[in-house]
Amino acid sequence: MLEIVAVGNDVEAAVSASQELGGVCYLADPNDERDLSFRTLVRCVTDSPQDLQAAAGYGMYIVFSRVIRERNAKADTGVPSPGVTAIFPLLHHPNFTHEQSDAHWRDTHAPLALQHHPGMWDYTQLSVTQTLSGPAIDGFALVSFESMNSMKERFFGDENDKDIIYRDVATFADPDSPRRVVTTETIYGTRPPTPRITWPHE
Repeated sequence: MLEIVAVGNDVEAAVSASQELGGVCYLADPNDERDLSFRTLVRCVTDSPQDLQAAAGYGMYIVFSRVIRERNAKADTGVPSPGVTAIFPLLHHPNFTHEQSDAHWRDTHAPLALQHHPGMWDYTQLSVTQTLSGPAIDGFALVSFESMNSMKERFFGDENDKDIIYRDVATFADPDSPRRVVTTETIYGTRPPTPRITWPHE
């Protein structure tokens, strides 16, 4: 199922949209003083993109979500999920088309990530199929760890893991892709999101 992703910097708008639409909300640490392209991301399924406009100060995208690894931990609705999620925006490599970059990300990089990120307990690729507003983005990687310490200490197992991942990313991603944003996830509906409304059918 396709989702709509709203990316921005307005925390109140992001939380409100997530609650109203039964979405999933990702918020950066308010104490993170780095210069970031965005600090909020909302995922939901809706046929009313305008309901996400206030939360999409950076951009709005239609995405297809690929769950590569799913954590085995309960997350209560409306309460921050366990762990932290690093969001990596992806721009395709200048030598690749969007389709080529996305295929490599899915078919080659995903298996490498599973092998060489020992602390990664949850991993979803949000592959952008259409940019509704904002700068062109090819995808968002949602890479989750049990804790901030786990992300710092077990992002890679050793230098070989780091070298393999860095070399592979350099083949399909633009080095000028926006920097990662470390967030807390809160689920207001389900993950992955599903529509709150059902329609009559025969």
